[in-house]
Amino acid sequence: MRIAIVTDAWLPQTNGVVRTLQHTRRCLEAQGHTVCMITPEGSHTFPLPTYPDIRLALRPRAHVRLTLENFDPEHLHIATEGPLGFAARKWCLVHGLHFTTSYHTQFPYYIRMRFPFPIRWTYRALRWFHGGAARTLVPTRGQYEDLEAHGFENLAVWGRGVETDLFTPANPVSLEGERPYMMYMGRVAVEKNIEDFLSLDRPGTKYVVGDGPSLEELRERYPDAVFTGARYGKELAATLAAADVFVFPSRTDTFGLVMLEAMACGLPVAAYPVTGPLDVVRNGVTGVLDEDLGRAIDGALKLDPEACRRQAERRSWQAATEQFASCLVPIRGPVAPIRRAPPPSSVITKH
Repeated sequence: MRIAIVTDAWLPQTNGVVRTLQHTRRCLEAQGHTVCMITPEGSHTFPLPTYPDIRLALRPRAHVRLTLENFDPEHLHIATEGPLGFAARKWCLVHGLHFTTSYHTQFPYYIRMRFPFPIRWTYRALRWFHGGAARTLVPTRGQYEDLEAHGFENLAVWGRGVETDLFTPANPVSLEGERPYMMYMGRVAVEKNIEDFLSLDRPGTKYVVGDGPSLEELRERYPDAVFTGARYGKELAATLAAADVFVFPSRTDTFGLVMLEAMACGLPVAAYPVTGPLDVVRNGVTGVLDEDLGRAIDGALKLDPEACRRQAERRSWQAATEQFASCLVPIRGPVAPIRRAPPPSSVITKH
């Protein structure tokens, strides 16, 4: 198949959307498909307001049109609701072509944290954007049900995987400070709710691994925590493997790929019982979900690291990518009707 994937989220950004699309392209190509990625690379860009590290393509309509016409895709997937995504959506609708989209980010809550916009306005805009798609792919059954409750239609689940060869309990680095080592890893931004973790009064050492617009503010306000900055690859995996518990304080993630990566390193997860953790964590086995985050940490520290590793090993990017491919629709011609009921589980197992 010739598959075009349009995304405003791409390198040098480091986040779950970019990692998901990188692994998906790699697996699609390994399965014999031809993939054309349409990204901000090579375009004139501008910084995303309140998040200057994210650069968006400036006036990309002509570039998107020419790229798609030259590639002539059999399937088109629009991964993000940014300038590139809007341009691809417009091109499809003008020419009467089918496409799929995916819902990676809880924009209604992210925007509300930064601007005084009612959440219902953002949901209305997102319903309009995704309403033009033949299918909208979501990462978990919980997210499926949440969007369905907000009036979204034609939903399908596309799960996630984890690199268990990279993320492993082996070869941990040495960490400083008193144990237990409690670690958050990911984007350091207001929507991640990291202050709920940093403000806890408890024994041990808090680590924050990552970069983002809130890094310097949090570093100044919480001098007792250790902020490592961004780490990548084997260094990141070895840092995770050295911790005792992974703390995921976000209430707005659609999935939380970092939880799978932490579990692959043998870390139990402490999180709130919300969409994302509810679908990823086996409560009482690979983590503890509790509205009291300190109590969740206490419970998670008692869990078996090997159970966390076993759950991660059941996830595969290859199987997740096959699920993605099965959700695609032909850009021309009839589209098979989508099942109304959500799939039984978002857990992806190895073949």
